[in-house]
Amino acid sequence: MAHVLISPLNWGLGHASRDMPIIRELLSHDHQVTIASSGNALESLKREFSQCHFLVYKDYPAPYSAGRFFLPRFSAYIPVLLQALREERRNLDLILSREHYDLIISDNRLGVYTPEVPCYFITHQLRFSTPAFIWPVEVMTLYVNGFFHKKFNGVIVPDNLPGDNAISGKLSRSSFKVTQARTFYSGILCSTRKMEVAEDLDYLIIISGPEPQRTKLEEILLPQVQDLPGEKVVLLGSPGKNFEKQLDSQTTVKSYVSTEEKVELMNRARFIISRSGYTTMMELAEMDKKHGLFTPTPGQTEQEYLSRFYRRQGWFLSRSQYRIDLARDVELAMDYHGFPAMPKTGENVRRLYRDLLAQHLE
Repeated sequence: MAHVLISPLNWGLGHASRDMPIIRELLSHDHQVTIASSGNALESLKREFSQCHFLVYKDYPAPYSAGRFFLPRFSAYIPVLLQALREERRNLDLILSREHYDLIISDNRLGVYTPEVPCYFITHQLRFSTPAFIWPVEVMTLYVNGFFHKKFNGVIVPDNLPGDNAISGKLSRSSFKVTQARTFYSGILCSTRKMEVAEDLDYLIIISGPEPQRTKLEEILLPQVQDLPGEKVVLLGSPGKNFEKQLDSQTTVKSYVSTEEKVELMNRARFIISRSGYTTMMELAEMDKKHGLFTPTPGQTEQEYLSRFYRRQGWFLSRSQYRIDLARDVELAMDYHGFPAMPKTGENVRRLYRDLLAQHLE
């Protein structure tokens, strides 16, 4: 039995969510798994995998901006992130001094590596998207990422091979040879599963993201929801509250629901309105959802790029939260056809284990 250390970044639940199928696959082969994370990511994994070992492993402060200008705020955070990276390296040394591991998997934590143990890095962003007027910065990110990627045995990209089916577009492509030589495209990886249930819910509206943008989106969308015909459920993504209310006979608002209930609602929904975060996009691909409307978190360049890319591909319509008109945009969104068919998580994670991870564990 091998011992694996998995360490997801705690910037939202997306990293922990895409690690869940990997953890399940490792456990199915009777390996011991230790999970090192913090905050909501750690708590969600504790609820899902009580048989694992857990370590509190503080990570970087998230450089979210209260306004629409993410890049200036991110630039100001670089010294903070570099200090956090040094601290992350020291903490890893302490962890490794106490326990032996046969494999380390880091989900977007650049400092979680050691030359003494096989290490893999998970990311769907081999490059970052920046505004056109600072395109040299985008090119530079290829080299910065490559500098860190060469510290790892490999880079696992939770997307299809570059081409027509790659749902992260240019983000999962690199021209840097160090990165190319280490990249393994696993296909989509998410904890959500497709259920055999009737699509009897007309609209599911998921209001999420970091504050204060989550609240701003709630203020924009809630007054418009009743303009949509049919049965609607609105999820506010506010775990600190606990209420459910009816706006009218066909519109239910829930402050927060469990992961299981959210998955069921997503499966039941004919049309989904949400942020364009990559984890949500993998979930829609996993469930073969064809109709949706996305609104990127202002200033989050990844979501803004994905929104533009999906619109160009004819997959999904997106609108800025400041220009969204639900009644109009939902009708326009019906002309889009959703993601192309692709292998699903179960098949992908078995291939990931067989073709990449097993060589270090068996």
